[in-house]
Amino acid sequence: MRCRDAKQQLTAQRETELARSEVLQVQEHLEQCSDCHSFDLRQAQLDSKLEPSPPRVYSSISTERIMQAIEQQKRISQQLEHIQAQQQARLARMGKAGPKIAGMIALCTGVLTVGLLFLFLFQPDLLLTVLSALSGVFTVIYTLAQYLLAGLMLITSQNWVLSAVALGIVVMMGMWLRLMRYPGEA
Repeated sequence: MRCRDAKQQLTAQRETELARSEVLQVQEHLEQCSDCHSFDLRQAQLDSKLEPSPPRVYSSISTERIMQAIEQQKRISQQLEHIQAQQQARLARMGKAGPKIAGMIALCTGVLTVGLLFLFLFQPDLLLTVLSALSGVFTVIYTLAQYLLAGLMLITSQNWVLSAVALGIVVMMGMWLRLMRYPGEA
């Protein structure tokens, strides 16, 4: 028997049953040919690796622990859905109130500007009375502006202070961005 025929017979023997005489011929050839014998051993090793193995049984994992993990996952999912619903409700409220607030600010600013212009044109003595009454407020605003200017001078003159302030701003912006994203984006 030739090696090629023996290898075909070995392959066929794995898939179907061969006649007794063919099996004996293949066995005689395997005893004489070491190449075919090693082919048969390799095929047997492959067959043993391809056989389905019995399912593994883990003694440390119980059904109770699996059920607890599933329940915990459900609770986490519900909490995330609740947070997402709250965030969407907040965004909806802000979407409704935002234009109204911006409109009110624009209206108040416009009315104040037109009112001051009206007082300047038609009642200059009343404008002076109002400005003298508000002089204390202007003094406070001027003083605060001076403190702000002194603080900015300190920050810009000392590089390490400027760096610390910049780092603080970047960290705060990063925290704000992290808090404002949707829970599903995590």
